Amino acid sequence: MGKPTGFLEVERQDRKYAPVAERVTNWREFTQEPGAEAVSKQASRCMDCGIPFCHSGCPVNNLIPDWNDLVYKDDWQAAIERLHQTNNFPEVTGRICPAPCEAACTLNIDDVPVTIKSIEGEIADRAFREGWIKPQCAPRGTGKRIAIVGSGPAGLACAQQLARMGHAPTVFEKSDRIGGLLRYGIPDFKLDKSVIDRRMEQMEVEGVIFRTNMEVGVTVSVERLLDDYHVLVLAGGAEQPRDLPVPGRELDGVHFAMDFLSQQNKRNAGDAEEKAAAGGTISGHGKHVVVIGGGDTGSDCIGTSFRQGAASVTQLEILPQPPLHENKALTWPNWPMKLRTSSSQEEGAEREFSVVTTAFVGESGQVQALQCARTEMVSGPDGRMTIQPVAGTEFEIKADLVLLAMGFLGPRKAGAVDSSQVELTPQGNVKAAMTDYRTSGDRIFACGDMRRGQSLVVWAIREGRDCAEAVNAFLTAEQKAEPVLVRSA
Repeated sequence: MGKPTGFLEVERQDRKYAPVAERVTNWREFTQEPGAEAVSKQASRCMDCGIPFCHSGCPVNNLIPDWNDLVYKDDWQAAIERLHQTNNFPEVTGRICPAPCEAACTLNIDDVPVTIKSIEGEIADRAFREGWIKPQCAPRGTGKRIAIVGSGPAGLACAQQLARMGHAPTVFEKSDRIGGLLRYGIPDFKLDKSVIDRRMEQMEVEGVIFRTNMEVGVTVSVERLLDDYHVLVLAGGAEQPRDLPVPGRELDGVHFAMDFLSQQNKRNAGDAEEKAAAGGTISGHGKHVVVIGGGDTGSDCIGTSFRQGAASVTQLEILPQPPLHENKALTWPNWPMKLRTSSSQEEGAEREFSVVTTAFVGESGQVQALQCARTEMVSGPDGRMTIQPVAGTEFEIKADLVLLAMGFLGPRKAGAVDSSQVELTPQGNVKAAMTDYRTSGDRIFACGDMRRGQSLVVWAIREGRDCAEAVNAFLTAEQKAEPVLVRSA
């Protein structure tokens, strides 16, 4: 490393956020970037640890020590080139990735890991500012056309890699804009949508074709795509939300989180209310909002509710509160289970753990409260731990708006594909081999959440890239197997 003693001389200093009172008044990103000089100092903390566990912690296997060293040496252009060797969209992961690489960092043994996520984001943003990120067009085309279903990170990564190999990918998106859950699932204050747009411009020059308002299985059939394209790649998201079928579920004011989040993103994009909220407006303005689910989607609902002007926000988690600190000897370098507080939760949400909702209570068809109970972990006869309500702990929470953010069960059941076209897993995902991403359907591949289920953006990028390699190998082998026509004398 450029500075072997950097971790001894420089204290960890991560990027900061704008004050809560300021940032909840708008939808802009609120991360305060430390600047190139400060980031360079933080990069010097990357120690010559011998075994870079951050590699295995990162799903895309970023070459983290390499570009940390380059940043410290002020060779930012080489750093972005090294970063792009494994990651198509570092400007995205540098904003929204939970950074399992930092959990795996050797310095995390002392709770002071290298600020890998911040360094990655600064490399990407500076590269765009300096004009170093340019289209990488293939010198020749292969004439092979690939249809890619879904424009989330898996589909986009797959499409970009295939275009750079000389193939002709077309991305089909059911929504009116490209980006999948990056566009309509993640709030603008975490990921400004101009970040997606500038990368799309690069991809279009490289030869990627985008088709919006095209829902496979509804607007266009799988059979038609297989007629028109050499290969079909299924790269849709895991959009089937987990429901809560308790009494009162039918009341107005109880909604799935993604219906709520996508509406606000459409408003921010300039859509009129009748278009953004075609199914009815969902807003937390002046309301007591309850978010059921303690994950990232729940946190996004919290931040969005506060910016809409909610009177209060309460987040319920069915599991017990995790410990404040993990046992390093048991968990490192793996991702630890410990209490984390997101930037949205810091904005004033009340958090309740070990709570189950048993019913929604309302009047005149409108939800007014939740009936809840405390829970405990109980060992069943098979030795498995289950969660059960504790008798005598029932209570109510006032609620004008309830948002269900309890995770996703897999791809949507309507549209795209069904079991008659490809084999599905018991969970409803498309079954595909990890080695070559082939499904049971002829010339059909699958990657990302549609194959593995709900997961991280970094895993989607990794699978999209790997699937592109598998598709390229398939097309190359197919071309070699084609008979050679020899003209007679």
